[in-house]
Amino acid sequence: MTPDHMKNCNVVVVGSGGMLGWEVVESLKSAGHKVAALDIPLIDITKRESIRSVLGGIGSPVLLMNCAAYTAVDKAESEPEAAFAVNRDGPANLADECERLGIPLIHISTDYVFNGKSNRPYLEEDAADPLNVYGLSKWEGEEAVRSRLARHLIVRTSWLYGSRGQNFVKTMLKLGKEREELKVVSDQYGCPTWSFDLAGCLVRIGERALAGSEEVPWGTYHFCGEGITTWYHFALAILDEARRRESVRIAVVSPVPSSSYPTVAARPMYSALDCGKIEASLGIAPPPWEKSLAGLMDILYNPQQ
Repeated sequence: MTPDHMKNCNVVVVGSGGMLGWEVVESLKSAGHKVAALDIPLIDITKRESIRSVLGGIGSPVLLMNCAAYTAVDKAESEPEAAFAVNRDGPANLADECERLGIPLIHISTDYVFNGKSNRPYLEEDAADPLNVYGLSKWEGEEAVRSRLARHLIVRTSWLYGSRGQNFVKTMLKLGKEREELKVVSDQYGCPTWSFDLAGCLVRIGERALAGSEEVPWGTYHFCGEGITTWYHFALAILDEARRRESVRIAVVSPVPSSSYPTVAARPMYSALDCGKIEASLGIAPPPWEKSLAGLMDILYNPQQ
């Protein structure tokens, strides 16, 4: 049964328990929207009957945002069925229900749909060529949405971090207190993205869709922090921000090639995303990743502010 407080909500957020989903719910509420925050076990997007039952209990939602995903990149190699169930079949089911209800869907995807062999930031129209099961499952999820629902917005992002859950920033802060030396991969390039910034982007897109404008430019967009860096230089920036706020034990951070840390799933070596389209079409310009990192650190070190 859908909780009573979710009835007659205008926006539905699926995957509300995750790092991004939580941020999106908070941002929507701050903007004055009535939000139905859904996650396991209340809803199971791999089952159409679960989606129909839960959304039916909400009433007449106007917009659905899907932040749910299977994100265990290495684990997906050994359990592809689970990855495809959540990342492909789930979005397909949501798109089918949105089509039935006559409402738009905003769906989150990833830079991992690309193979990382580009020598420039990827455009939305560049050919997908995933290197691993996770990336392929996300790409097929995108295709499922496109083929089922005209009024959709797919937003690809990269190197996501935030105040909730485990992510690279929080891992570096933890290791900075525990170790004196650290080795970090220096030959993978991308664009760090703060979940707070992405949530703000999704709210702005959502509000345009909620306005019912016939001029909403539906389709696929990229949104990530402005600027390209490596995991190594990202780690240095994180630890520099930490040193401004507390004593950090770590003294030496050394750059190493990806071959020094082989992973089960192959990663794209270059996955920077070009965000020109979202700025030109929707007026949304991502902030520099360094500025956003400082913003998160202020929150982590001063949670009451």
